[in-house]
Amino acid sequence: MAEKDSTTGGGRKRLAGKNPMEGLRKPRKGTAIMIAVLLVVVGGPTLSALFGGFERTSGGEIAVIRNGGFFDDNKIRQVIDPASGRVWIGLYSQVHKYPAQQRFYTITSDARKGDESGVDVVTVPSADGVNMGIEGTLYFTLTQDHAALKEFDDKYGTRKFRSANGEMYNVHDGDRGWSAFLDQIVRPVIDNDLRSQINSFRCAELVSSCALVQNSSPDPQNIRAAATQKPQSNNANISKVQNAINTSLATDLERTLGGKFITNIHFNLVRVTLPSKVQDAVDRAQAAFAQVSEAQAKVATAKAEAAANKARQDGYNKCPTCARIEELKALPQGITVYAPGNPNGSLLRGK
Repeated sequence: MAEKDSTTGGGRKRLAGKNPMEGLRKPRKGTAIMIAVLLVVVGGPTLSALFGGFERTSGGEIAVIRNGGFFDDNKIRQVIDPASGRVWIGLYSQVHKYPAQQRFYTITSDARKGDESGVDVVTVPSADGVNMGIEGTLYFTLTQDHAALKEFDDKYGTRKFRSANGEMYNVHDGDRGWSAFLDQIVRPVIDNDLRSQINSFRCAELVSSCALVQNSSPDPQNIRAAATQKPQSNNANISKVQNAINTSLATDLERTLGGKFITNIHFNLVRVTLPSKVQDAVDRAQAAFAQVSEAQAKVATAKAEAAANKARQDGYNKCPTCARIEELKALPQGITVYAPGNPNGSLLRGK
């Protein structure tokens, strides 16, 4: 449009074409801030959920994924094998991670270690009623078969177990959750197997020193008999217990858990111990037997010396000259005067 000048009241007015953006108001600063906050509030969780829809596992764990979206069910979606790359698991899914490497469960007779994670204190009676402390280690691996692992997660991954400190944990809540599961589910099976096997042996068949304090009386003949008793080897019996537990434990765990979830089971029985009071009695008995042995050694030494003296005297009686010769040999060095027949005789040393 052509421009023209007009003079009104001495002023100059310029007419130009109309600006299409003219008349639109700029957004206020407060409105812009509100829009930015709204984008963060609404878009932030969406972006977080979107990026959180990926998962991966390390080399020592295997994961069971369960649906968890707003409109999804809670069924198992998939299983992620150990050392995986990033895998899409869906929005808001639940991740249950389990150990994929060999695990161990410690059995001890030391009550001071009973509060430690993954440590169990086991005391079981022998066939003759002596409480035996058991020390050993159970080695095992959680199954990595997908079907069995899904069944395990349905049975045990959706419930909580009470730990030694009284807290409740899921199996997949790290080491504390795993230890709580072992304490409540696996421990009773191990205790039952140990009890049934240890109960088939007498105390002395597993700990040879137990024979020193059992069925003994203060009669000296019994003491001498116990002192001369040879310790019997119990390694063979301990091996029998260990082998029997390795055979029965796998079957018992499968029956108790309701599936073959625990694999590669091996129990290593380290040793069997006596209760502290029984062990103290053994120590006292061993000390007493040592004193008996020492006294017997002294008696034997005295008898040997008496027999030697008698034999020597018999020889002197048969050979008086030999006795004189031995007597001269026994004189101190340097003697110049010796009067054996004179009761007032003296021994004079040379100048």
